[in-house]
Amino acid sequence: MQSSDSLLRVAGVILAGGKSRRMGRDKALLDFDGAPLIARVIARVRNVCPEAIIVANDVDAYARFGLPVVRDVYPGKGSLGGIFSGLHAAQHEYALAVACDLPFLNDALLRYLIALAPQADIVIPRAHAPTDARRGRVTLPLQPMHAIYSKRCLGPMRARLLADDLRIINFFDAVRVRVVAPDEIARFDPQMLSFLNVNTPEDWNFAMSLLGTRTDDR
Repeated sequence: MQSSDSLLRVAGVILAGGKSRRMGRDKALLDFDGAPLIARVIARVRNVCPEAIIVANDVDAYARFGLPVVRDVYPGKGSLGGIFSGLHAAQHEYALAVACDLPFLNDALLRYLIALAPQADIVIPRAHAPTDARRGRVTLPLQPMHAIYSKRCLGPMRARLLADDLRIINFFDAVRVRVVAPDEIARFDPQMLSFLNVNTPEDWNFAMSLLGTRTDDR
């Protein structure tokens, strides 16, 4: 486990700017185990980060969670724009960026990613969500919405945003990237539930079904 000094370098950025079209309502505010889903995400992020901010354009909807809420610097630029905006606003050199719809974030895995932060400009897991496993997919994609970014990414990110090239990984060749392999992840989260997001009612029902079967999702 890393020291508290290393944790001080990392801000937590919770990305809540999506439109939740597939869910049909704001998924971040849905009740999950007695609290809004985003409150669960915030609690996990604050366990490992001394600074936490929310990126959302609807400031009023998220102000009640007691964290700074920042709007997109470049509106309408998707997830890349959200990550840029959170990293730009962060007071620390590194930011842990996570989506607001990840109910099973794993403290131990997050701490491991943070410990790797000084090695690169991006620390990013390669993993599949349990929903992918259920559907028979074998690909192991990068997880840019569950990754650490350094401030050195801001310039390359801005260039892609201004070019309207919004695929997150398209700026990776301009920075140093540390990919966290599935076998590394499995030491902390063998089921890879950290990467289960709830984009649809089907995903939501699956996530809810896991609550009764888990005794410790940290």
